[in-house]
Amino acid sequence: MMRGGKVAVVGGSIAGCAAALAAYRGGADEITVYERAAGHLADRGVGLAVHNSRYAELDSAGYLDADMPWVQLERRRWYVRDGSAAGPLGHEVGAMPFPFRTYNWGPLWRELRGRVPESVVFRTGVTVGDVRPGAEGVEGADVVTAEGAERVDLVIGADGYRSVVRETAFPTVRPAYAGYLAWRGAFPVDRLADPELWAKEDCAYVVFPGGHVIVYRIPDGVGGHRVNWVLYTAPPPDLDLGLGLDLRLTAPTSLPPGGLTEALSSHLTYVCDELLPPYWGDLVRATTPDELFLQPMYDYTAPRYTSGRVLLMGDAATVARPHTGAGAVKALQDATVLESAFATATTWPDALDTYDTDRTVAGAAMVDLGRRLGHALVEETPPWRSMDQTALETWWKQADGGGAFGGRELKR
Repeated sequence: MMRGGKVAVVGGSIAGCAAALAAYRGGADEITVYERAAGHLADRGVGLAVHNSRYAELDSAGYLDADMPWVQLERRRWYVRDGSAAGPLGHEVGAMPFPFRTYNWGPLWRELRGRVPESVVFRTGVTVGDVRPGAEGVEGADVVTAEGAERVDLVIGADGYRSVVRETAFPTVRPAYAGYLAWRGAFPVDRLADPELWAKEDCAYVVFPGGHVIVYRIPDGVGGHRVNWVLYTAPPPDLDLGLGLDLRLTAPTSLPPGGLTEALSSHLTYVCDELLPPYWGDLVRATTPDELFLQPMYDYTAPRYTSGRVLLMGDAATVARPHTGAGAVKALQDATVLESAFATATTWPDALDTYDTDRTVAGAAMVDLGRRLGHALVEETPPWRSMDQTALETWWKQADGGGAFGGRELKR
């Protein structure tokens, strides 16, 4: 078992906390986490879902447990707008099992942060501007901040889809814009009109030509629930996104809560009024501007998960479209593999090779799945109104491919 060493984790969100925990359990002596945000990450209130089987694996590995607030889903119901539908939910195309737990990002982060030992140093409000690999024959790498450079044995890049660490390791590889956007929102469940129409254990997929919205409940962290939704569709080609850049050519971007432009807000209103059944359109409109944010969809996976003494985790390594239902899961799986690699290797190169061999393949598989689901759910949608349960199941089997929706099982 490898013991000792100095590790720097760039990024203090879910992936960063999991990375710090993995390094500690793997035997690192000194661990420092650099997080550029000075505020409370736990204030973030968006939702995420974890397949029951992946939860069981992560619970066994010590990265999730039943004490973290969660909501159990059982079914996924598919709805489409249809003038002949009797109720406000729209025409139900079909239903499928959906064995997922949903979480609120903030409370989940807080629980993971609480697991990180006090010996791990968290430096919040500190931006890492560069990571410099050691010169030839010199082990380690330098983490560069405004305060200077610090030499460490390993740098873990867990700094998200706009990763500075990834830019250091693979400067010529860029995320590719997928051609459509995701509007996201969450609000307290007591704002929901006619909540009895929508069962707590149901995840709704509300589909329309060229996109869909997925809706489910998440815990609010204080004993109640919030409504969480994500709507995917391509904007009209002549719409000014107001992002100030060409998404095809530059680094990834997003619009924070309250940042939607008038044009984007108008297009969202059009989708609610003209493409969604009344209940779901009203649900999206119940979200206030400061609860709305927007993410352009990107594809990216690093050609390797390690480069010298630099290692990538989570979105810093792979940006897969959220249709996969496995973003946070993959970051936590990355951590479990890293912990195992540390615990079984006797040298840094051996540990990094073990991690890289496993996670590079997993990342590429998730990007491929995200592209396939994006094509089926947004770019080339089927004739929803003419589909029945059998047609829906056949279509989904083709879209999901090898059944990896929700994340693949860890190989041990």
